[in-house]
Amino acid sequence: MRRQQNWTILVCTFLCAASSLGATPKQKFKPVRPSGVSESTAPKAKSAATPEVTPTYSKIAPSTRAASVMVIDARSGEIFYEKNADAPRAAASTQKLLTALIVAERGFLDTPVVVQPVDTMAEPVKLNIKAGDTYQRIDLLRALLVKSPNDVARCLARDAAGSVEAFADMMNAKAYELGATHSHFLNPNGLPLPGQYSTARDLSIIAKAAYANPTIRSIVCLPKLVFRFASGRTRELENTNKVLKRLPYCNGMKTGYTEAAGHCLIASGARPGRDIIVVVLGDSKAGIWQDASALLSWGLWM
Repeated sequence: MRRQQNWTILVCTFLCAASSLGATPKQKFKPVRPSGVSESTAPKAKSAATPEVTPTYSKIAPSTRAASVMVIDARSGEIFYEKNADAPRAAASTQKLLTALIVAERGFLDTPVVVQPVDTMAEPVKLNIKAGDTYQRIDLLRALLVKSPNDVARCLARDAAGSVEAFADMMNAKAYELGATHSHFLNPNGLPLPGQYSTARDLSIIAKAAYANPTIRSIVCLPKLVFRFASGRTRELENTNKVLKRLPYCNGMKTGYTEAAGHCLIASGARPGRDIIVVVLGDSKAGIWQDASALLSWGLWM
């Protein structure tokens, strides 16, 4: 009986010990970093990179309500789209690109220009430069391309050729030289005159030449500039081209409006490997920005 009791005690002791061992929690080990590598620089799991999204557009150009349209490669001149491109139309202030091109190519842009009374005879958009005031040619050229004042256009034209009429002859000769043979210019600012006209195709040719000029390119991309009058007074001039603010890849060029021409815009833009010029003539006030933006985006990304 005593031997049986001893065996019972022994078995119970063994079972308690085994139960105690099974309840012992497993030891956890902290991962060890390689020596010399701090915790902040230790390798981490890489997250999947977000792919860069490239805009895609149809091969068909967006429809517009503009009277005439041209979309070309700004480098080669290749035509991507045209609509009534050879219809003669008033060009309004878009023809100031030709005025600017002639002035820029003549050079000597630091030469002082004295304003004459005849220069101030222009309406309705004026910078109000005064007869007798003196400005550097480059300052007048910047104001012309950013804010489009008609008195500045007359001043630059008279300075270059002696008179507005003689400068118009220079404009026609330059246009013909470039291959813009279906235009006739009578003044440097685009104010309406009987017998003055151009086409979307001709303006695209002129714009291509202007785009290749580094002086013009450096000005038409400016969203604004500060003009200092001869009196010392300054005025901030905001670029009339609203597409510059709408599209980050727009880099110029020139607006225009008269009742005869409607709303007009020559716009340029660039991305790696492609430069585009868009000419939109005879559009509505709201439509000009929408149409030009859509055509410029299409031309760059189609």
